[in-house]
Amino acid sequence: MYYPYFRGKQFELITIREMATLMADNNFTPIIEPVREALGGLEKTLKAICSAGGRAIVIVNPHHGDHQEDGANISQLLKDGYSCHESIVAGILLRSDMNVEDVLTCYSSHADHHPVFIHAGFSAPKLLVADLASEMKNIKNVFIEDHAKLLYRKHFVSSDRVLVQDGFNRQRNADYPEIEEFSDLHVTYSDLGMSGFGDFLTVGDSYSESGGPAYAVALHLTFIDPDQDDMMYIYHFVSDTKDTPTDPAGKFGQALDKLIKKLNTKRSKLLETSAIKEFRELHAKGHFPGLGYVKKLSMKHHIETLAAYLG
Repeated sequence: MYYPYFRGKQFELITIREMATLMADNNFTPIIEPVREALGGLEKTLKAICSAGGRAIVIVNPHHGDHQEDGANISQLLKDGYSCHESIVAGILLRSDMNVEDVLTCYSSHADHHPVFIHAGFSAPKLLVADLASEMKNIKNVFIEDHAKLLYRKHFVSSDRVLVQDGFNRQRNADYPEIEEFSDLHVTYSDLGMSGFGDFLTVGDSYSESGGPAYAVALHLTFIDPDQDDMMYIYHFVSDTKDTPTDPAGKFGQALDKLIKKLNTKRSKLLETSAIKEFRELHAKGHFPGLGYVKKLSMKHHIETLAAYLG
């Protein structure tokens, strides 16, 4: 029912591996867009998913990263290692620069991996549905909301449909408010005729190769508010120091202090997940594990929060 969309960087793949059992137990299906040339981390992640009895969608024609010109190595990885694994399926990104012929060619070449369409800017839905009329009811269609509005999605009403919404309002770290709305899609997706929903976790759809120096450090943590019809919100705990690229450890400590103080009020509504437990331990030790690790904890907390709500 839940389809978290990951760009396959190091800590995103580690997050999937560490959450593989929880996601499998809760019928969550990660969508993975490989962005690094080396595929060892991806293969290790897919093995963890299979061992846990889970499922994953692997995009074979990424829009970002090292495979955006040619995804042949990803296709070969699926062919060599996962031909007998029905739980690992090929995701075909339907981009704005593709025509119907491009889509059909990619669909045909990955027919053994139960292709899923991921709509991300494609402009000929009517023609595609006409060409795949007899098969469409058996194809899962995932829509990136910003690129596939209601009128577009209506063409695929006979199929299994999933809506992915970017609830993360990316800004400069220094500019985040303390709290803002994230999404209500976990509550409303069935009302929209969808069989599932997804998001870009606490990272967002925006993609960059490197984060650059952190002038401010921000911790992003989601929670569901039962007093607001189960709306999901996100806290941004931002360091007080915001005007220098130096001392990320000190700025992390400032942001972490704010998180712990909020938790200790007992009114934060943040779920006490394993990720929150780790934040408490880091605070007690005064340890800075690096910004990638912090991002991983934020994503794990988000997944655990949705698992508790939907479970």
